Amino acid sequence: MGAIEPNSEQIGALLASDPGDSAVVMLNLLRFREQAEYPADFVAEPCDGREAYHRYAEHALAALAKVGGHIKWAGPALATVIAPDGETWDEVALVEYPSKEAFLELGAAVGSNQATVHRTAGLADSRLIAVIEGDSMPGATKG
Repeated sequence: MGAIEPNSEQIGALLASDPGDSAVVMLNLLRFREQAEYPADFVAEPCDGREAYHRYAEHALAALAKVGGHIKWAGPALATVIAPDGETWDEVALVEYPSKEAFLELGAAVGSNQATVHRTAGLADSRLIAVIEGDSMPGATKG
């Protein structure tokens, strides 16, 4: 089973982090199910996992704008070059939030309107890694 939802320890680690005044960028690694798996009591047209995730994104994009966030970059994954055997991803996205609190606001907003049902139905596995912009890497540029 893939990792789809954060657990309380992971949310606690995010809350305990101190990004200072920096925006928080979420690195999203997404692997879609071949066929979306909706709960039996949820009415939705059958579709593949990518389409189910895009149904979630329709709701999430409106909530993202309300908390002051935006998609910084997104695209299909071309190839996994360094990873454990068998680990592959379908899409990658960088989503910027003005703060970690804004990220949590987004989660509450989409969770309250059942949009996360589409996300869960569509994803086989995912990773969500909170990062901040910095100059810790030699040669890195901001922007």
